[in-house]
Amino acid sequence: MKLVLSGGGTGGHVYPALAIAEAFAQEPSFAPFEALFVGTRERLEAQIVPSAGMPIAFVHAAPLARRLSLSIFSTIVTNARGFVEALGVLHRARPDVLIATGGYVALPVVAALRFVRALGRSKARIALLEPNAVAGLTNRLLAPLVDEVWLAVVPPGRVLGKREHLVGTPVRAAVRVPMTPAEGRRLLEIDPLKTTIVIMGGSQGARSLNDAATGLVEAGLPPGWQLVIVAGERDFERVGARLSGRPSVRVLSYLREPRAAYAAADVLVTRAGASTLAELAATAVPALLVPYPHASDDHQMHNAYAYAQSGSARVLADAALDPARLEAEVRSMLDVLPALQSAARRAAQSDPRAAIVARVKAWSAANGIDP
Repeated sequence: MKLVLSGGGTGGHVYPALAIAEAFAQEPSFAPFEALFVGTRERLEAQIVPSAGMPIAFVHAAPLARRLSLSIFSTIVTNARGFVEALGVLHRARPDVLIATGGYVALPVVAALRFVRALGRSKARIALLEPNAVAGLTNRLLAPLVDEVWLAVVPPGRVLGKREHLVGTPVRAAVRVPMTPAEGRRLLEIDPLKTTIVIMGGSQGARSLNDAATGLVEAGLPPGWQLVIVAGERDFERVGARLSGRPSVRVLSYLREPRAAYAAADVLVTRAGASTLAELAATAVPALLVPYPHASDDHQMHNAYAYAQSGSARVLADAALDPARLEAEVRSMLDVLPALQSAARRAAQSDPRAAIVARVKAWSAANGIDP
């Protein structure tokens, strides 16, 4: 099988694609297997994908304008250029399957394959993975162009359409590796016996989470607590300098493999990006979710409340976050930690990668695609 994946901009679009490629590579019926990621040079995928050992091709793309302005002409020209570049990439790759995982770069790539199919030059099937509770503008435009839409969650009252399937958001196998809290804390080089709060703001860090955590440390941590702050590259030096020499705190720039942080945490304080929520579900960690307030269509807030229905997480608005509120919320969660942990274990998903492999196998059986 030849697979092309396209998406990017944030870890929530890139990491699920890597998890899908990993699952396909392990599926015997898909052998021999080739995968190619298509993204942009300027965004996060340009670093993450090559470091994961996957080939990547680059095309031009620009975010879609939500209001009429002079910039719309630049957007059209950039995406038209990306469409032409994607035609060349697809001609060389000749995929059997294209899976878009979100981000504006997917638009010219999916449009190019639809064009090739209309010319009768390809029979490749196209799927769109929607990892968020509410689809963004790009994915709303892509939905009519694909053969199936794969959903991470189904909002209450929503009825699935004929082309929609609930699969969940896939995570890499490394995230699902069994690990005890003691093992995670040993890998993070922190006290194995203290109550551990992990502050992790997603793939790019989170200034408001970092500031609240820093203020909490400077005010004095409650007895028996320790903090791990994954500050992100932009904030690492600033936070590290303010907390240098403080006891019971570890400041990290980034965790490419975050399994130890999930295992170490009694409570994890984080944003509500789709990839982060999928990792929480896979590892059954109670969480305080602080949605990024400027996410398009406020999708992180929708993600957070959909996830919190499991009973394993609580939601706090970013505007309400400060050191005192952070401490109060975490204290409240620690008071009922066994109940939160039980809810997290009940809500732990079966592996969404298996559901995605099953969908592609169904295509093969129904349409004569040779995997």
